[in-house]
Amino acid sequence: MSRIVYVNGQYLPEAEATVSIFDRGFLMADGVYEVTSVLGGKLIDFAGHSVRLARSLNELDMAAPCSDEELLEIHRELVARNEITDGMIYLQVTRGNPGDRDFAYPDPAVTKPTLVMFTQSKPGMADSPVTKTGIKVISIEDIRWGRRDIKTVQLLYPSMGKMMAKKAGADDAWMVEDGAVTEGTSNNAYIVKNGRIITRQLSTDILHGITRAAVLRFAKEAQMMVEERPFTIEEAQAADEAFFTSASAFVMPVVEIDGASIGAGKPGPVAMRLREIYLEESRKTAI
Repeated sequence: MSRIVYVNGQYLPEAEATVSIFDRGFLMADGVYEVTSVLGGKLIDFAGHSVRLARSLNELDMAAPCSDEELLEIHRELVARNEITDGMIYLQVTRGNPGDRDFAYPDPAVTKPTLVMFTQSKPGMADSPVTKTGIKVISIEDIRWGRRDIKTVQLLYPSMGKMMAKKAGADDAWMVEDGAVTEGTSNNAYIVKNGRIITRQLSTDILHGITRAAVLRFAKEAQMMVEERPFTIEEAQAADEAFFTSASAFVMPVVEIDGASIGAGKPGPVAMRLREIYLEESRKTAI
């Protein structure tokens, strides 16, 4: 079955979907995105993603392409048309096609934003076997721009980081700035020491993860201790556990950093319990 995607009001077979070469997302990386997970045919934390999308658009003075209600309807329609049970929906909004290349923003009254969305089927994504073994990460310098709290499509350096990790025989990279970990290439980073969950506080230095917010809320409800502050790679290597969170991986244990085993070198109880709680609670509120 050909995948059906959404482009500016139309549901199309993916082979027929096109965007102008003058679109600012293509020319300037002038766009933002969101990825919403689907479990059991339902959307996980859609409201959180909608709120963050609105914030990203507002920070870039970009017009919303449609209402939250319309976005929800498109998400549901794509899930239905593509028969998605488990997977993800990728959404991207750009400042649109002004008809030519120019550094200045086009008039929003004339140039409407571009909205594209597509599904990715990932059967059994909540039962990934990698969870049982954990992943290995390396550390790299964080040289991204200063507004990482805006979820833009400027993903070249994170892509480079993924490839650096692959070349080093690892699975991912955690980025370091001024001696402290900021975040992973596509996830928020955590360590656990003496039962305390430690993760960097929100600022313009990191993405305000939707899964991060949910996991920390669930951790506090479960009477787990949470400390929001920067931590170093050395602290991480000496931690009892490490893990990361993201919309597609949920809670993923990290068992090695820069070649040093974390704790017992296997997924720890705090990370595994948080994953269990997150999946259970998120399924309850999925829409």
